[in-house]
Amino acid sequence: MTKKNSKSKTEFVKPSFAKHYETTKPLSGAYAVSEAMRQIDPDVVAAYPITPQTPIVERFSQFVADGKVKTEFVPVESEHSAMSAVVGASAAGARAMTATSSVGLALMFEVVNAASGMRLPIVMPVVNRALSSPINIHCDHSDTMACRDAGWIQLYSENPQEAYEHTILAIRLAEHKDIQLPVMIAQDGFITSHAVENVSLLKDKVVRKFIGKRKPIHSLLLSKKPVTFGALELPDYFFETKRQQQYAMEMALKHYDNIAKELSELTGNNYPMFEQYRLGDAEAALIALNSSAGTIKKVVDEMRKEGKKVGLLKIRLFRPFNYSQVSTLLRKIPNIGVLDRSYSFGANPPVYSEILSALPSSKSNVFSFVYGLGGRELYESQIRETFEKLLKGKIKKGINHIGLRE
Repeated sequence: MTKKNSKSKTEFVKPSFAKHYETTKPLSGAYAVSEAMRQIDPDVVAAYPITPQTPIVERFSQFVADGKVKTEFVPVESEHSAMSAVVGASAAGARAMTATSSVGLALMFEVVNAASGMRLPIVMPVVNRALSSPINIHCDHSDTMACRDAGWIQLYSENPQEAYEHTILAIRLAEHKDIQLPVMIAQDGFITSHAVENVSLLKDKVVRKFIGKRKPIHSLLLSKKPVTFGALELPDYFFETKRQQQYAMEMALKHYDNIAKELSELTGNNYPMFEQYRLGDAEAALIALNSSAGTIKKVVDEMRKEGKKVGLLKIRLFRPFNYSQVSTLLRKIPNIGVLDRSYSFGANPPVYSEILSALPSSKSNVFSFVYGLGGRELYESQIRETFEKLLKGKIKKGINHIGLRE
């Protein structure tokens, strides 16, 4: 029996964009990514299970078994092998994907660098989890931050909807003829990967039209001319090759907005490199990435009702990093708190370091806060307290902590 007031299967979609969507349904962040992978239907997926990433490849392997994709799924014996397999597939001209977390990403590290060095447009969802030791299966950002200089583009996702859409966006970004670089799409372990929210899914045909077919510039199997990948390069050529990687990152900055705009025209959602949330007249702002941004937004709304001018800058694109845009967005804000979910031992935390580099001559007071390591919760009350300290300017220099037992 149909309820008289039942809503559309795309009830959470802006009406003018509903024609592009198939349905809205409850999905975890991990399952949302697996749905994106199903729609992408990559030629090859090689993967090894690791908590909390496992549901992504587990569900995708079911799609393979059910014949819903044509993907060649390669179950390997380790994450190092998973990355090696997709490197081989991508070099041969295939569209290739994998997924991982934490120590799995660390085990891949040798081949992670090889993938970017060979300019292979591999797309890899990463579910953020702390690195050992001690062993911990919960969220922080030490895994992807350890790879921030590995030559991969990095996108960070606030919720399952963003994780889904970023996965689709990543294909176009990676395979652009001027870029040709691999992409990591990060989401917070358990907080996003296992929490269920309503996710609106585009129609399969819409996704496949948006991503198109991969057109490799060079490949081991499809080139008319013989090519080699990962060759030995001595001092006479190595430097120039690395400069080309840096140039490709610069091209990612150049083309990102146009690719994001194309996706926005289908989804009705926006994908700025840095999302401003009530930032324009803010007297105090926090900077964060991934799921913490959603909690901060709620606190911002509550404090705004009290007349307190606070705001958020959410980082979506962390690599490459647009320093000039950050400088423009933050230069008029008196007090800024930068939230890092990882250390850079013996140095400034990763995100804080980038913000300082973006504001070398700013009059803003910029403060560092490390929080949430190993999955420790970030509470609304702690965010409010941090904002209050920023508004009063009562913060010490150096690394501050949120939720740490001193």
